[in-house]
Amino acid sequence: MLDYDKEADAYDATRGGEPRAAAAADAVLALVPDGARSLLDVACGTGIVTSAIAARRPGLRVTGADAAHSMACRAAGRLPGAVVLADGRRLPFPEASFDAVCAVWLLHLLDDAGPVVAEAARVLRPGGVFITTVDKAAAHHVGSDIDALTAPCRTDHAEDGTERVTAYAAEHGLVPSGTALFRGHGQGRTPRRVAQYVRDGRLYAAGGPRLAERIETLPGPDVPRREPDFTLRAFRRQ
Repeated sequence: MLDYDKEADAYDATRGGEPRAAAAADAVLALVPDGARSLLDVACGTGIVTSAIAARRPGLRVTGADAAHSMACRAAGRLPGAVVLADGRRLPFPEASFDAVCAVWLLHLLDDAGPVVAEAARVLRPGGVFITTVDKAAAHHVGSDIDALTAPCRTDHAEDGTERVTAYAAEHGLVPSGTALFRGHGQGRTPRRVAQYVRDGRLYAAGGPRLAERIETLPGPDVPRREPDFTLRAFRRQ
């Protein structure tokens, strides 16, 4: 996993900035019930999405939480007094504290997403919703020439796979309640970037240096391929 304390300075600029944050915030809010009065953003990162959510629905009390100190500090600058340093698997809130909990681009990073889903369910009030991105890796497979080369090296396991997350949710009394999509602005992959990720072991590690070399020979090494459409799933606490 990346060191998100070190990533904080460049995170927004390399992850689509305000356009991506706005798209994510709009999609999250499309799944938050109109009557909700409080929302917790787990793994809020720099707070760029969190602050966009707060700005779009002034009547919603928005709280951010992140386990990386540098990320939480940046988020606190965007939402003064509304950000805590906390791991999504051990949230410092009592049961039934929030009407909504969201986790955008978190579950795919974990070896076991179950504890995060369990904590989200614990801090939700009855009738509240847990909203999370699912199938992140699959979203990047847009039918490009990069995808054609890397297909044999993909793994079937995804901790944020829809079926897996739905099963975790069911264990804690959460039932599916909606879906939303949003465009990943600035997230179109380039051959040069993917080749470096392969060399670093962050993507398609089974392919090794040979795969990285083949990717780098693709035309337009710095030309982004089509941007992904990310999926959000909502689960309601019964």
